[in-house]
Amino acid sequence: MKTIRNSLTLLVALALAGATAMAEPVLLKVGDKAPHVKGVDQDGNKWKLSDDIGKNIVLLYFYPKDNTPGCTKEACGLRDRLGDLKKEGVDVIGVSFDNIDSHKKFTFDYNLNFPLIADPDGKIADAYGARMNNGKKMARRVSFLINLDGTIAHITDSPSADVHLDEMQTAIKKLQGKTSP
Repeated sequence: MKTIRNSLTLLVALALAGATAMAEPVLLKVGDKAPHVKGVDQDGNKWKLSDDIGKNIVLLYFYPKDNTPGCTKEACGLRDRLGDLKKEGVDVIGVSFDNIDSHKKFTFDYNLNFPLIADPDGKIADAYGARMNNGKKMARRVSFLINLDGTIAHITDSPSADVHLDEMQTAIKKLQGKTSP
């Protein structure tokens, strides 16, 4: 009986250790391969990161919630810079836990000109370690600049929309300097 109890205790301990290990956020760094994720945008179109890699540099940004002040500021800032970003060969993709209908309204309300990917189950956020630390069904504000070869060229992890806009603009210029002939 004691052996069975000890075995059960060991199994429970291993299960808890495994659950804790699975709950640890992914910690991506510059130079890592970007996780190939997929989802659906505000118009119901299927999107896969692997379709964009090699064609353009990708600015994949995670944000907490549609129609909130900081997220609106960041989205509108990217909207206003999209023409220049496109000239530099950069595609912008936004991701949050919000659903397709929320993204559709957010896109319409602010005339956003880039896809917003719905991630209601958090799989995309979890692949990038972008879920808020408290386990909420919400992403924190973090951006990944993904190079043509699929590696992460720059990460901005800050609650400030202005920091994201400024840092990414600088990182893109730096990357362009490295990739130009």
